[in-house]
Amino acid sequence: MRRTLGTALAFALALGLAFGFAAVANALAAAPQGTPAPDTRYAVVRPGRALQFPADLGAHPRFHTEWWYVTGWLHTAAGAPLGFQITFFRERPDIWRGNPSAFTPRQILIAHCAIADPAHGALWRAERIERAGFGLADASTGDTAVWIGRWRLVRHGGVYLGRCAGADFGLDLAFTPTEPPLPNGDGGYSRKGTDPQAASEYYSIPQLRVSGHIDRRGHADRVTGDAWLDHEWSSAYLERAAVGWDWIGVNLRDGGSLMAFRIRGANGAVLWAGGTSSDAAHRVRILSPDEVRFTPLREWRSPRTGIRYPIAWRIQAGERRLTLRPLLDDQENDARATSGAVYWEGAVRALARGRVVGHGYLELTGYGAPLHLH
Repeated sequence: MRRTLGTALAFALALGLAFGFAAVANALAAAPQGTPAPDTRYAVVRPGRALQFPADLGAHPRFHTEWWYVTGWLHTAAGAPLGFQITFFRERPDIWRGNPSAFTPRQILIAHCAIADPAHGALWRAERIERAGFGLADASTGDTAVWIGRWRLVRHGGVYLGRCAGADFGLDLAFTPTEPPLPNGDGGYSRKGTDPQAASEYYSIPQLRVSGHIDRRGHADRVTGDAWLDHEWSSAYLERAAVGWDWIGVNLRDGGSLMAFRIRGANGAVLWAGGTSSDAAHRVRILSPDEVRFTPLREWRSPRTGIRYPIAWRIQAGERRLTLRPLLDDQENDARATSGAVYWEGAVRALARGRVVGHGYLELTGYGAPLHLH
């Protein structure tokens, strides 16, 4: 699950920087006057389509929104625990039909990168946005290969390679699968509401083995760990009444995994929920909405935005009962410069009967303002 891709303003700024604001203004002035007719001929997610690999590891450019999302826990040689996030988004924006200009944005690429570091007290974070093409960025079909400049997530020889860097930190990691992709929902068709078209095609790859290097202010560390990969695409992700979601992806120490989510409406009403549970023998159970319950235990208030996030939870997912505790409280990601959203995305420990049984990531969206996928 990922946050909004409200990129109109951010992309206009990026386009202006890339080609000059005068050129952008001239292009807009030359566009048809009045209300433009958007190209809304997006592909629609429907039940009954079997996921096909490796083709579905790649991009699906006929759909409006798509993301590849890798999160996990790392340990340095000294044993220090860290969390990390590498996420790439692809968005097909509304465009003027019939516009012959090569500069008409057909696809937009966004990326977020972060390290959750208790010693730092907050996230090391960076973000990027570019239009596809012109050697700036792209998302390939047929297999995973998405990139913006030197930032990239690619699959080579069955191993995923992720690289990103900010001004004072960087990640260069390899993710080795230990199990095949796990379809969520009905064979990959994942409902997000009462409307059957509020859905995504969605699979996960839990229990990835991680190795590589990170850098923080010039200090390099070799790291190992485990990670979780999500890949989703959709043209109508949320119903109009939805304001945000809560999501978890947890790698369990016994080799199992748990993904669970709930879609929230106004005043915290639960509009939909779901999940996928896998045990140590890789027996999979798809969870119905009435089998998933999120109960908040503790809030944290951001000193920067004033947003209150429930960052500790009790989770009921089928027969599983877990308590989630954050690696550190301040894992807020202010990505308004690219995706338009402020959200909490953080490393958590999963406990059962007071004992740590897994590690994963928690995502909280729509707490500061309603989320809009447009």
